[in-house]
Amino acid sequence: MATQTITIDGYKLFPSPRNLHRTIFEHQLFLPFPYALIDLPGFGLTGKASLFAACRLSDMKMGQMVTFELPADQARFERLFTPD
Repeated sequence: MATQTITIDGYKLFPSPRNLHRTIFEHQLFLPFPYALIDLPGFGLTGKASLFAACRLSDMKMGQMVTFELPADQARFERLFTPD
């Protein structure tokens, strides 16, 4: 089965099969850690969020993109996230 890719401004995204929501939300954060394990439910977010493997097209850097429905959830994630 072919992998679905999504291209947005500056990024090519590959959806995580574990996403509860397959939406690209307004608040986005690129993490240059392609192998970091990210358990979104473990962050206690109040709104919806989604996770994607990502390629930053400007320099072809691989990583992950987390998108958030609420800016407060993005701030919480940034405060609590530590790469492996």
